[in-house]
This record gives sequence, structure tokens and C-alpha cells, in this order.
Amino acid sequence: MSANTTAEDPALHADTSDHADDHHHGIEIPHASYRDYATGFGLSVILTAIPFALVMTGTLSPAVTAVTIMGFAVVQIIVHMVYFLHMSPKAEGGWTITSLVFTIIVVGIMLSGSLWVMSHLNTNMMPMTHEASQLP
Repeated sequence: MSANTTAEDPALHADTSDHADDHHHGIEIPHASYRDYATGFGLSVILTAIPFALVMTGTLSPAVTAVTIMGFAVVQIIVHMVYFLHMSPKAEGGWTITSLVFTIIVVGIMLSGSLWVMSHLNTNMMPMTHEASQLP
């Protein structure tokens, strides 16, 4: 009886290895090479050096420089997401891109709503007259 309790039946474990592989067939983990990381690093350095040079030389007006820096910042965010975070529509069944789009929409709604409320506070608030402020 002790031989049956300690001996393992190979037929019991043969099915579990195939079953374990079934759980991971739809998930694809992106792999990056050294070349991908080097490309991302190079682009990040360039996308940092150009705005730095624009600020240090002062060749553009402050408003144009600020808009240019914001544009380079958006491009650099995309470079980081693609080359370092490996975000693509194929990664994790597209859920990373879906959650990113949802986050951008929510942040956009919050920012635009906050700016709208703050810009209209002055016009929508009751004006205070000089006589009302001198009441005892």
C-alpha cells in the first residue's frame, strides 16, 4: 500500500503540462533586442537635445519655443512607450493600448473641464460692488 501512495503515475502528470500551455496561448510577451533599446535611447537623446538647444540659443520666440518643446515631449512619450514599454496593438491582446486611450480621454476631459470652469469663474460669479463691501 505504501508503494502506491509514494509512486507517481506518469499518466496523471502528462495531461497537466499540456493543460498549462493552454492558459498562455493568447498572451504574447513582446521581446526587444539590443538594437531596439539603442534606437530608443538614441531617439530620446535627440528629442532632448533639440529642445535644449532651442532654449539655450533663443532663436525662436518664447511662445513658439514652448509649443515646440511640448511637441517634442509628446513625440518622446511615444518613443518611450514603443521602445521601452513595448506598447503595441499586439501586446497583451491590445489591452495596454485600450487602457492608454481610456486614460488619455479621462485626463483630457478632466483638464478641459477644469480649465473651462476656471476661465468662467470670473464671469459667472456675482460681482461685488463698492457699496456692498462697506456694509458693517
